This record gives sequence, C-alpha cells and structure tokens, in this order.
Amino acid sequence: MRIATRVLIPLSALLLTTGSANAPDDLDTFVAEQMAMRHIPGLSLAIVENGKIIASRAYGVTDRGSNKIVTLNTVFQAGSISKSVAAFGALHLVEDGKLSLDTDVNASLKSWKLPPSEYTSAVPVTLRGILSHTAGLTVHGFPGYDADSSMPTLVQVLNGTPPTNTAAIRSDMTPGTKWRYSGGGYTIMQQMMIDVTGRSFPDYMQRTVLGPLEMRQSSYEQPPRGELASLTAAGHYREGGIVHKRWHVYPEMAAAGLWTTPADLARFAIGVQQAYAGKSSKVISQAMAKQMLTEQKDNDGLGVFLEGTGKNLWFSHNGRDEGFDALLNAAAETGQAVAIMINANDNSGAVSRIAAFVAKKYHWPNASTYVAPTAVAVPASRLAEVSGRYEMANNQMATLVVLNGRLYGASDGLPDEEYIPLSNDTFAAAGRDVRLTFNRDASGAVISVTRTQGANTRTAPRIGPLFASLTQQSNEDVALTGRIESVLRALGQGGSAMVNVQGITDGARKDFGRDPWPPATGLSKLSFVAAQDISARGIERHGSKVARILYYRMTANGKETRLMVHLTADGLVTDVDTADE
Repeated sequence: MRIATRVLIPLSALLLTTGSANAPDDLDTFVAEQMAMRHIPGLSLAIVENGKIIASRAYGVTDRGSNKIVTLNTVFQAGSISKSVAAFGALHLVEDGKLSLDTDVNASLKSWKLPPSEYTSAVPVTLRGILSHTAGLTVHGFPGYDADSSMPTLVQVLNGTPPTNTAAIRSDMTPGTKWRYSGGGYTIMQQMMIDVTGRSFPDYMQRTVLGPLEMRQSSYEQPPRGELASLTAAGHYREGGIVHKRWHVYPEMAAAGLWTTPADLARFAIGVQQAYAGKSSKVISQAMAKQMLTEQKDNDGLGVFLEGTGKNLWFSHNGRDEGFDALLNAAAETGQAVAIMINANDNSGAVSRIAAFVAKKYHWPNASTYVAPTAVAVPASRLAEVSGRYEMANNQMATLVVLNGRLYGASDGLPDEEYIPLSNDTFAAAGRDVRLTFNRDASGAVISVTRTQGANTRTAPRIGPLFASLTQQSNEDVALTGRIESVLRALGQGGSAMVNVQGITDGARKDFGRDPWPPATGLSKLSFVAAQDISARGIERHGSKVARILYYRMTANGKETRLMVHLTADGLVTDVDTADE
C-alpha cells in the first residue's frame, strides 16, 4: 500500500518555549512525533494550571518549505473557537441591556431582518437559540474567501447573494426542537452586535473582550492589519499544499474570523474561569458566566460545548478554517486549560492526543488512566487480512492500514491511531480504551469488525480491501462509467450542473448541495479499476442502499485521485469517496 513518506523535523528546529534554553521534554517529543506522522508544518500550544499560564510552546514552520519558524507570537486562525469568544461579547451586551437572550432577534436587528417563516410564527429565533445551536437556522459553516476574491458585505452573506459563496441564512426548523450546528446563526448575531453598538465588530470585540482579557495578539479584523498581518502562519490543506495567498478571508467574523495565539485563547479560558468563580467581571458577571456554562441542549452551553458536572465540568470548542485547526479545553472550576493551534487541516486525532497527553502529564482530573497493553506477535498475513475499509456508521468509513508491521487507522492518506495486537483478530488502541475484534465467515474472510469502547459495542461491515490491493478488472459496462463521469463533472462544477445531472439519487443530490466538489473540478480522465458487490452488507449512503462499489482513478487539473463510487441496485450514484490510504 502507498503511505506518504514520514519526515521527522529535529526537535532543535521544532521547539521554542517560554523558558530560556529549556531542554526538550517528553511533551516536546510527543508533539514532534505527532507532527511528523501527520505532516503538520507548525503547531503552538499553551497550558493553564491553577488559573495561570504555565507554559507556551511553539514548533515547526509557518510555511511548508520555508525556514520561518513558528514563534510564541505567531498568530493562527481560530476557526469556530471564534464563536466562543464572540459569545462572551454578546453576553456582555445582554448584561448591558442592549441585547436579550430570549426575545425575537428581529427586535435588535436594524440593517437586516430574518425573514419570517412557518417555523417562527409561534416560536421566535432568539440569541439563546443562536448561542446554543438550537435556533433552527441554516448554514453549517463557511469556507471563507480567497484573498483575491470579491468580498461580500455581511448583509450579502445573510441573504446568500453574490459574491457570497454560501446559501442564504434562513429558519427551516422550529426553534428549540433540535440541536443543529449553525455558523449562520452566529453571523446573524454579528449583525445584531453591530446594529446595537454602532461599532464595527472587530472594534467592539477589541474594546469589550480582547482588550480587557489582555488578548494582545488577537483580532477579528479580516484581513488582519499592521503588525498582526506580518505574524500570521500560512494555512495548509490536508494534502500539504499552502492556501492561496496563505489564508482565506472571513467576513463571517463572529463565526470564524478570529486571529489569535494559544496563549491568548488560554487568557480567554482564564477569563471565563474567573467570571464563573466570581473573581472577575471584566466582561460578564458570575451570574452570566453560570448561564454560559449551563447546558441548554445536547451538551451545548452558550457559545461552548460542555462535559461533566460540578468540579468535573469542562467547557471546550474546536475550530477549523481553510488550512487551520484549533482546540480549546478548559475546566470550569479547577483552573486547568489547554489551547492547541496548527496551520493545517488534519482529520486525525493528533491534536486531541496532544491535549490528552498534556492532561496526563499534569495529572488533571479529566486525564485518562488508560495503559496500553503489551503487544503479541501476529503474522504479517493476518494484519493484511484485517486491513481495509469498514462502515462504522452511516456515511462514516474507517480505514485500517499496515505500516512497518503495525496496524493503524488512517485518515487523509496518513497513519493515525495505532492498534496493538492482543491476538490474531483482537486489537487494542494504543492511547484509549478501544478494542477491535475482527469477525470472519466460514471461509476465513474478514466480513466485519466489532468495536468496543467501555459499555458501548457496535459491529461494522467490511466495505472492502484497500485500493492498493485491488486487481485490475475489465470494464464490462462502459456506458455506466460514462454516466458516472457525467455525475463527477457535475460535482466538480456545482450549481445548476448538480440540479440537472442524471444518474444520481435524490438524497445524494440534496446532501451534496450546489457547491463544487474540488477533487472533481477540471476532470479530464476517468479510468475504471474494479467493481465490488456489497449488496448483502446493509450499507446505506444518503438515504439509499448501496449495492456495488466501483473503483476508479480520476485525473482532474493534472492530479490523480483514487475514487470509490457507491451505486444503488439500479446503477444510481449515491455517494463518492476519495480512497486515501
């Protein structure tokens, strides 16, 4: 199988710390290993203990291929952690009497109004619903804009009019009935905050939140200005390329527009902790902080996700912008926090593993006590038999690969979590209490895997082998390949092409939406590799049962991508996956 080459950057090139001439420790070594395994160019983190920042560290480079190292002053895009910080500012306005948590948002909106709908006739959209993702609003997230693109106004974003690249933000569900993530809601909140303060959003947030919390390396300015612009890291895609002009611009500032450092995110966490404890009211009062960290629905507070209760209550948020990922975890009462930011989009568990390592290193109350078991010897042939793809849940495919005689989960074509063999068909995760037991049919072929975590067990059917192990077959239905190519071209074009193309299920057409799918943009060649009957495995994608998978090599814009095309029994495309290994 093809695994991308792993390059370990020497620790001397990776590490900067707050201390002078600090020798690398076990955390530095672990971070370097995770960065090398996942090809992460740069990473920065901050650790809070007893309500104080005790460590800030920076690793790697700001731009892949350069020698410009990440420093403690390097700023990253925070992605959706922007929502948590923006929520702090909105709650300040609630306490000032300029906003209300529980009245119709249209009472505060002046420059734009949320259009009425059948869903809001009896129950209005409120700020509480926006902050807790229960307002029934559309638009999950935002891709941002290329630095050379025309930028929409905020009202254009709200209405989904050109040059906006996302749909109109509307109500399509009765508020309060269901939790559903909506960056669109936070964009409405941004307009509310502008309208009631008469200030630009970056200026209001600087005066009310960033300044009082001493977040000196932070700004909602889009694009960043002055000295801050010179301190930015460049964003990197999961396949390694640098985002054009180094980063995207986000007019949706409250939802995704914060530039910051891990240390400044740590200062935000401390600000929440101090308000919650009644030690500080720089931004909000203790009573409002208690509301912020009270569950509204499905472990969501007001601007943050929640886990645990009492002394074990933690608040968190993760974030992703184009080329950037981030994570913030913080204890509400006991004064711990960790903030991690990377200049890459990484779909693995690397950032979470680093956070877990920090918790264990500092003996935090939420630290895992898991100890990895001792491996037993397993023949290479048995490892090869269990590698492949498994449908862990509807439209959630897991890939297992073998590298240097060891079994790993894989994401984005790179190794991720390691699984340690306990027997020929039973494996344990290296870093958490997860067991995989592979099930075979009478012939000895692996047909499924049973995953056990604590008291939870589920069995996932095996979709098929890795792409690299497929044997080239003859294409017995050239016409079908032609129809699939038409669907792929429509995916690459988006817009009306997706509305009019034939050969796709209604569920896939609806779920794919009208935004172009980048891997298929500029498709020039589609080469059939193999077909597989999986009709007996009970796999469903986008509302339709999958009968077959066809494997292809697709060339688009000069780049080859390996594809898995999921077909119904009547030959309609109901899903497409890239086959990274």
